[in-house]
Amino acid sequence: MSPLIDRHGRTKRKLRISLTDRCNFRCTYCMPEHPDWLPRASLLERGEIVRLAGLFVDHGIDQIRLTGGEPLLRRDLSECVREISALRERGLSRLSMTTNASRIAPKARELVQAGIDDFNVSLDAIDPDTFRRLTRREVAPVLDGIDALVDAGAKVKLNAVVIRGDNEKDVVPLLEWAMARGLPLRFIEYMPLDAPGHWKRDAVVSEAEMLAAIGERHHVESVPRGHDPATPYLVDGRYPLGIISTVSNPFCSTCDRLRITATGELFTCLFSPIGTPLGARLREGVDDETLAAQVARAVWLKDAGYASRPGPVDRPLTMHAMGG
Repeated sequence: MSPLIDRHGRTKRKLRISLTDRCNFRCTYCMPEHPDWLPRASLLERGEIVRLAGLFVDHGIDQIRLTGGEPLLRRDLSECVREISALRERGLSRLSMTTNASRIAPKARELVQAGIDDFNVSLDAIDPDTFRRLTRREVAPVLDGIDALVDAGAKVKLNAVVIRGDNEKDVVPLLEWAMARGLPLRFIEYMPLDAPGHWKRDAVVSEAEMLAAIGERHHVESVPRGHDPATPYLVDGRYPLGIISTVSNPFCSTCDRLRITATGELFTCLFSPIGTPLGARLREGVDDETLAAQVARAVWLKDAGYASRPGPVDRPLTMHAMGG
């Protein structure tokens, strides 16, 4: 079937699917302090998720990442993983998951066996006080979860959002902690995706500032980048570091990803003001051919991205409901 290509010539190969908007963390950059959860009946059922995933795989998506909220709060998570992993027969090559890892220790081996190829774990600091201030939760269960994933043979990558006044002093300690354990790390510039009116430009710690801090203790060299949103670097000639610099150095020209919320809305860009309600159309009984046509049109009309329209996005949907 025809691949999904937008009007800027970018072919889509990656899809993020949010399994739930619920999360047991309260990260300051992600959600309001008192979030309004979506009605459970509005969330996609497992069969609906798998059907949409298969439709996208049939149109060239070969990498799927399961997100939330926190995916571990979904009761049928393992079944979702197994059924989506079965799409490898139709062209899926990689199935990943993003998690805060606080509840993953008992499920780590099961999820690997069910079909997860790699995990992105959110870890914004290793200092307990800093972590608690950012997430309103404790860091120890997250570290236990990371250990359990490693013990289960999983590939693990760490993600850290850096916010001035909160954790910019943790950049080097976190890097050195990850280096000592051989865990790849990506720093992420603070993006305008949280509660309306919360984001401030001067809270962004730029890619250049992070590199300057790291460069005081380590040798850092750039590496040619591909389609990944992170600019790649080698630290001390051996350690892979990535920095996602959406604000100071947008990567929009190479974007190859799409997102589906927990209710089945397709967002072609993390900063799109509106989505395409695939879940609602699916529940109305439309066939896959009609759904595919709506997807192709939405993708074709995808904007150039944050680079062409910087600043906060005006929509009621906050980061925890978007799926990252």
